[in-house]
Amino acid sequence: MRLISIDVLKKGMVVGRTIWNEAGHPLLHKDVIVTSRIVERLRELNIQYLYIEDDISNGIEIEETVAPTKRIEAVKNITKTFNEVKQAKSSQASYVLDQQSKVIGLIVEDILNSITNSDEVLMVLTDVYLFDEYIYQHSFQVTMYAIAIAKEMGYPADDIRIIGIGALLHDVGKLLIPSEILMKPTKLTNEEFEEIKQHTRYGFDLLRNLHSVSLLVAHCAYQHHERIDGSGYPRGLVDFEIHPFAKIIAVADVFDALTSNRVYRNKTLPKEAIGIIEQGKGIQFDERVVEALKRSVVHYANGTIVLLSDGRRGIVSKQNLVDVTRPWIRIFEEYNILLEATYEICLSDYPILNIEKVDTNFVVYSE
Repeated sequence: MRLISIDVLKKGMVVGRTIWNEAGHPLLHKDVIVTSRIVERLRELNIQYLYIEDDISNGIEIEETVAPTKRIEAVKNITKTFNEVKQAKSSQASYVLDQQSKVIGLIVEDILNSITNSDEVLMVLTDVYLFDEYIYQHSFQVTMYAIAIAKEMGYPADDIRIIGIGALLHDVGKLLIPSEILMKPTKLTNEEFEEIKQHTRYGFDLLRNLHSVSLLVAHCAYQHHERIDGSGYPRGLVDFEIHPFAKIIAVADVFDALTSNRVYRNKTLPKEAIGIIEQGKGIQFDERVVEALKRSVVHYANGTIVLLSDGRRGIVSKQNLVDVTRPWIRIFEEYNILLEATYEICLSDYPILNIEKVDTNFVVYSE
């Protein structure tokens, strides 16, 4: 299967991966033949990318690190917990979180086990899950990235669990922000942005009163928007003043924000998001954390069409565990001519050969 932009999806193509709704029910099944109505509906849902099956991608598989069933169940539990917090009186919100601490711990444990037991780098597919409120899926995904980064940095399991819980609850303060501000599709006013920024303080106040989790979890919520050059909020802390766990969650948070659809902008692909974060390495973000992110996550997902620096075109067929930036490529086009027989290369074997761009708009004209 391969990844294509919704802009080039057309009638007659075959769906490569099931798309799920927030109830855990299939919205669009794998192997369904695309109709004009399906294309229209996916655009209405603001889905940017879709996996399809075709001849040039035959046999290429994309397996998420955390299985779809586990993800859906986890997001359901996060949704239930967060909704209970949102509906509680402010004086009772911390108590509600305390009561849900076992559920939160089990979610983190499941993610940790999935990442620990996987031989691959972290593969996350965001376009195949649709949730009404971004915060639920975002909390889950930031937890995955934070755990993967912490594991790569060599943290012991007990610390990774705290980092995971801190990541899962890093945005809990947003539950106290009015939805019309959180979900506003247009530019925020200065007053609205100042209110959004208060979520770090709200989260800290909610979490520091918990008896069932480490106080470090509260500091993760408080500090995940701080930046090492002092440009962050709410306190403008600098490098040595920011807890190392919060530095990890800061990078995980930004990476997920960049690679997910938001009401005010479309997602970027992982390699582009990593490039944006790299621009802030050693300035906004801890250099060691950024380097660990780069080693932990897939840069070019299996099924992604890429244009190489020598003009050949291919599709990422599998990951290279030695260097995640240089995957295996199935070459299917040379000199703008489709090959009758494809062949595979590993970019690590060709030091001067590079990926020039990801091409999700490529159309196989024989389709």
